[in-house]
Amino acid sequence: MIISFLSSIVGLAAALSWGGSDFAGGLSSKRTSVWWVVLLSQTAGILFLTVIAFVLDKGLPAPRELMLGALAGFIGEFGLIMLYQGLATGRMGVVAPLSAILSALLPVCVGMLNAGLPVATQLAGIGLALPAVWLVSSGSEHGRAKKRELLLGLGAGLAFGVYFILIAQFSHRAVYWPLTAARLSSLLVMSFLVILLRPSPRPTTQGLPLIAAAGILDSTGNIFFALATRTSRLDVAAILSSLYPAVTILLAYFILKERLVFQQWVGVGMALTAIFLISM
Repeated sequence: MIISFLSSIVGLAAALSWGGSDFAGGLSSKRTSVWWVVLLSQTAGILFLTVIAFVLDKGLPAPRELMLGALAGFIGEFGLIMLYQGLATGRMGVVAPLSAILSALLPVCVGMLNAGLPVATQLAGIGLALPAVWLVSSGSEHGRAKKRELLLGLGAGLAFGVYFILIAQFSHRAVYWPLTAARLSSLLVMSFLVILLRPSPRPTTQGLPLIAAAGILDSTGNIFFALATRTSRLDVAAILSSLYPAVTILLAYFILKERLVFQQWVGVGMALTAIFLISM
């Protein structure tokens, strides 16, 4: 019971970190090109991870761990590109929930295949959390989805789901250096794209702290998720971590005074119930 509760706390810490990162990144993107926001936030993230790795990891892990991390970062970066493309050219109410649901569903399936079905209360929580993520993310009515929105949303969710599964494969002795390798490979991809696209507007000095906060919170979320997969099942860790859209929505509600529609409040209530069931 205590182990289950502590595992839930770590998984929720990942959701809180990722939700805060998305809020800070989204706020920064209102004044700066999203490509610059992602590049600079990931630069801050890799600096943060490198310090943590030097302090907490005793020496470099096996090359396999670093290669696994680099592969995870490479795939995850393309998921991020597809997500932002979808959000920029399509409707957030279609792209965001699709990517969130699939990114949670893939690790859930893998976790159940490897470890069997969880206990009944956790299974009920997982079943409740998936529609909760959809309701919280989808916002207002958005009508029929277009093919491009579906493809980008599903593509982003698939990439994020594979990223989560790969992170869970890190050995118990190696967490921080593989995550640093993941961030390095994604940073290289984004650097190439920024050089190629030359996006504008560029960030101002005043906007850099918020962008850095987005990167550090994102890396912190990755750390918590990796730790959650070591203290609980992959499917449980993935579901709890995938509740991050609720954190972003609530931060926008309290800080920016953005209005939540009825279905989002329903989703928040379902998410809280799911957390309780999974923690039992």
